[in-house]
Amino acid sequence: MKHLLFFCGHAGTGKTTLARRLFAPLSRAAGEPFCLLDKDTLYGPYSAAAIGALTGDPHDRDSPRFIEHFRDPEYRSLMNTAAENLSLGTSVIVVAPLTREVRSGRLFERAWLGIGDDVAIRVVWVHTAEAVARERILARADPNDAYKLAHWDEYRQRLFVPDDTLARTLVMVDNTAPSDQADADLLARLIETG
Repeated sequence: MKHLLFFCGHAGTGKTTLARRLFAPLSRAAGEPFCLLDKDTLYGPYSAAAIGALTGDPHDRDSPRFIEHFRDPEYRSLMNTAAENLSLGTSVIVVAPLTREVRSGRLFERAWLGIGDDVAIRVVWVHTAEAVARERILARADPNDAYKLAHWDEYRQRLFVPDDTLARTLVMVDNTAPSDQADADLLARLIETG
């Protein structure tokens, strides 16, 4: 059984750090190879060049203009890359916010994902308190966060917390205080076959 694991959530929740920390243990526990597809690694430099040519600001990653022109093509390409790896027999870990897709349930639509029934899907929603996320964003000092920080009140209005019904379809992870036990518990949930 191949696995497609999504690590989703808002900026500063630690989804990339968590996915990287679990990468080797997941491969060992599942007994199969994985690849890690991080949206920012795959498309960050290209999108920076494109949005920079359009607006003059290569770090514009949260403005309405970026969202209108670049968000969906980045995610479509990310899903296509995941599907291609899965078709070649490699399980995939995807790291990206994917908030719209989580909210709509798209990440469970096999036709939209381009995958078959031989792939187990798990969607991990990584979350933490807003103040903790903002601290982490400030600490990492990534220029791509400049718009978000300069327009924090506007940005925070886009944040959402999955309601109880949606949360039951997700693997919810409070990443405020990571621990070895929390990682072990999450690992077990991600590779179960049910």
